[in-house]
Amino acid sequence: MTLEEKAGMSTLFEPVTLGPLQLPNRVVMAPMSRYRSPEGVPGEDIARYYRRRIEGGVSLIITEGSWVPHPGASDQPNAPRFYGDDALAGWKRVLDEVHAAGGKIMPQLMHRGQTEEGPGGRGARRVGPSGMFGSLGVPLKQVDEPATLRDIEDVIDSFAIAAQSAHQMGFDGIALHGGHGYIIDQFFWSATNLRTDEYGGDIAGRTRFACDLVREVRRRTAPDFPIMMRLSQWKLHDYSARLAQTPQELEAYLLPLVDAGVDIFDFSQRRFWEGEFGTDMNIAGWARKLSGRPSMTVGSVSLTNDMFDSFMGNASNVADNLAELERRLDRGDFDLVAVGRALIADPDWPRKVANGANADIVPFQPAALKELV
Repeated sequence: MTLEEKAGMSTLFEPVTLGPLQLPNRVVMAPMSRYRSPEGVPGEDIARYYRRRIEGGVSLIITEGSWVPHPGASDQPNAPRFYGDDALAGWKRVLDEVHAAGGKIMPQLMHRGQTEEGPGGRGARRVGPSGMFGSLGVPLKQVDEPATLRDIEDVIDSFAIAAQSAHQMGFDGIALHGGHGYIIDQFFWSATNLRTDEYGGDIAGRTRFACDLVREVRRRTAPDFPIMMRLSQWKLHDYSARLAQTPQELEAYLLPLVDAGVDIFDFSQRRFWEGEFGTDMNIAGWARKLSGRPSMTVGSVSLTNDMFDSFMGNASNVADNLAELERRLDRGDFDLVAVGRALIADPDWPRKVANGANADIVPFQPAALKELV
């Protein structure tokens, strides 16, 4: 059975139109760092890697996080960057391969912010709203001076430059990483944003950085250029953190972002089936309900453990949780489903699921993170 034939039987494989974005199904490849881009330049192996997922049935690729052109964005030499002629030429190869296979692709643009202590690569000063840093088991503390207004302008400009490049190159939209404790999330979260100026204080103040950033991205691209934003409750250094305690608080974050120009919300969680705010609906469902914008869910789709177990070296068997996923899709909780580790292990995951061949899905093994298939 083809994916097209399956479309009439499963919401997951139905076509969906989100503004100018027309997709043959709802399966999206989640952004996952692979660290296979020497000096930040994605090579032909990266292009083949993403094309292979489109050939396996994925409709839309969200690339691994790519650094914007700001000195403090990252100091990881094998993580891709989205600036410089060499890196952009590499991304053009990726784009061409994905389009040749009939797929869509958005680069995920990101900036680490104050995620480590001390200077960054090449001595660059790390930038965060209040200079706060913490790690697993280590409480947050101030390790640097708060970002100046000029710092904030420079970071916003760096995202806009990268977005403009993506638009000019022919990408199908952009994804802004606003979760997991990186710089946009650092402004959102009250524990890392202690500012008393217009970029801090209440939720309206803490969302201003992201809103200004989105508006500048919109100004430098096009009115109909899709902008996706990733959000999360949890942070890399605090899995129990919560951005919003109530639906009302979440709405206070989301509505200004909608007004600024966000088209799709990608709400990251570790297990898609876990409800939020004491309900059965997950956080992506709440984002769609409160914002009126399309949303994408993610989190251990068809896997028995979450990503942090994988980071600890644990394998994950194929889980029978797709019926629950379909139930939520049929209910209209979210519009897109991001699949992560399952696609690293098996690029043919969508076609196998569409054909009911779940028994043939390759289980995820941590060794899969060490190679590109």
